[in-house]
Amino acid sequence: MSKILETIMAVKAREVEQGLLHTPLNAMQKAAHDRLRLDSPRGFAQAMAGRIRARRAAVIAEIKRASPSKGLLRAQFDPPEIARAYEQHGACCLSVLTDEGFFQGELSHLVAARAACTLPVIRKDFFCHPWQVYQACAAGADCILLIVAALSDVQLQELEACAQALGLDVLVEIHNVDELERAMKLKSALWGINNRDLKSFEVSLRTTVELLPLIPNDRLLITESGIASRDDVQMMLEHEVYGFLVGETFMRAENPGQALEQLFA
Repeated sequence: MSKILETIMAVKAREVEQGLLHTPLNAMQKAAHDRLRLDSPRGFAQAMAGRIRARRAAVIAEIKRASPSKGLLRAQFDPPEIARAYEQHGACCLSVLTDEGFFQGELSHLVAARAACTLPVIRKDFFCHPWQVYQACAAGADCILLIVAALSDVQLQELEACAQALGLDVLVEIHNVDELERAMKLKSALWGINNRDLKSFEVSLRTTVELLPLIPNDRLLITESGIASRDDVQMMLEHEVYGFLVGETFMRAENPGQALEQLFA
C-alpha cells in the first residue's frame, strides 16, 4: 500500500470509530433498511452493462471539489447543478467523492446530486468497515467503491457481501496484476482499472491496455483516471474499452456537462 493510501485508510479507521460512537452499527443498519423500503437502488452495474455490451461509451461522470495530488479543482461547486448537467449531456452514471479530509467532499454532496437526477450514483470513498457501507446505503448510494490495494482479501469479501446483501453494486478497483488476481476472488462483475499509480501519482493509460488481456470476458471494465482528450477516448475504444470514469477533466471545465458531450461526441 502506498504512503498516501496508508494515511487515508488510517484516517478512515478513526472516522469509523467516531461514527460508531455517534451512530452504532445497528442504528446505521436500520437507516439503510429504512432507505431501501422507500427507494430501491437504481442499478448502477445494469446501466453500465447496457451501454458497454452495446459497444457504446458508458461514462461515470465524477463530482469532486478537490484531490490530494491536484488541490482545489472547482471553486464554483454545486453538486445538484453538475449532476443535472451530466445527465443532460449523456452520462451513464455519477460518481460523488464524499471524503472530507483529502477531497473536500461530503456525504451531503451525494444526497443532493442523486436527488437532482435519475442516474445511478456511486459513493467514491475509502471503505474499510461495514458501517460505511450501511451509511452509503442510508444516504442513497447505488454502488460503492472497493480499492483492492487498500484492503485485505477478508475485508474485500466482507464489504462486498455487505453491499450486495443490500442490493448495492460494487466497483472493484485494481492497478496491477497482483490486485487483478486478488479481485478474481470477488463476485462483482464491475472492475475499474486505475491508471494512476498511487505511489508516484503518475498517470498512464498503458496501465489499462497492459492489464486488458488478463481481464475475464464476463467483467464490465472501466478505465479510471487520465482520460483528458478525444485521442485518449479513441485509444480506449480501439482496445474495446467502453467504460470510463472521468472527473478532473470535467471539474476543470467551465461547463462540466458540455465538456462531457464534447469529449465523447
